Amino acid sequence: MGGDHGPPVVAPGVGLALRRDPDLRILLHGDEAQVKAAIARLPAEVRGRCEVRPAEKSIAMDEKPSAALRRGKGSSMWNAIDAVRQGEAQAAVSAGNTGALMAMSKLILRMAEGLERPAIVATWPTMKGVTAVLDVGANIECDAEQLVEFAIMGAAFHHAVHGGGDPAHRPSVGLLNVGSEEQKGHEDVREAHRMLRELGLDLDYHGFVEGNDIAKGTVDVVVTDGFTGNVALKTAEGVARFIGAEVKNTFKSGPFAMLGALIASHALKGMKRRLDPGRVNGGPLLGLNGIVVKSHGGADANGFASAIRVAADLARSDFSAEIDRNMKRLTTAAAEAVEAAGAQGAA
Repeated sequence: MGGDHGPPVVAPGVGLALRRDPDLRILLHGDEAQVKAAIARLPAEVRGRCEVRPAEKSIAMDEKPSAALRRGKGSSMWNAIDAVRQGEAQAAVSAGNTGALMAMSKLILRMAEGLERPAIVATWPTMKGVTAVLDVGANIECDAEQLVEFAIMGAAFHHAVHGGGDPAHRPSVGLLNVGSEEQKGHEDVREAHRMLRELGLDLDYHGFVEGNDIAKGTVDVVVTDGFTGNVALKTAEGVARFIGAEVKNTFKSGPFAMLGALIASHALKGMKRRLDPGRVNGGPLLGLNGIVVKSHGGADANGFASAIRVAADLARSDFSAEIDRNMKRLTTAAAEAVEAAGAQGAA
């Protein structure tokens, strides 16, 4: 029921996802009349893999998370997340209110053992493929330990969704900073850098990266706090729209320019597909005891289908076990560091 368009976009997105993935089954939580009317337009062969679960209410896009929690039980968002908790579904996907989705997911599913806060990960098209960036809005401030947790979660996500099924795929991880030099950045970033180098985690840690390294594809995973990540994401989206508008206006500027556009039309369509945010839509809330994926509120049907694909890829992977293995290494290393510091102090 969420997003800018609700069932008229979600239902066709579900139809696309079901056609692309023959093993998929969808539970649709929402207003029964609206949802049934929307899926009635889908081909019969995919309608049979949809099940409508009536919900008496829905969460408004502008509703505060605290208010959504107070009245959320029985809403379409609540019921979708609760279906994951009960084992009826392996993942929940929503284009609704981000703050409410985060708050409800944390309340219903709880955090995975050892993890403090969930993070939202975004997939970024780059010169070399795609890069996962986290956090992009869930946590405004992060200490060193949380940044290390994000590195562990981001690497597991990239391996599961963008690894192409290769068990040997080891995503490279970079820590976003204002420079690559050791002394650059604030204390928490420098401490996270030290921990990622020294704690023996099963990560391909590259070191510090800068903002321009994201689009270059220097690393597979870029780790930062939610404030910086969200500003970077919105800036990149704005620049992409600006470039798209400029290219369009340039090719309309005169007859020769229009002729050039006609000649280059195939290449231009390819570039448009490459930069289409819908192609990489779907930001999982990492760190929960369950899979929840946030779709962009303005996503079209193809974009929503992409978010469903991300959820399905995560559900079929062992990314939770991968996170758990590295978190155990982190806990052990931290305990050993405390023990060593105590022994040194006693000496």
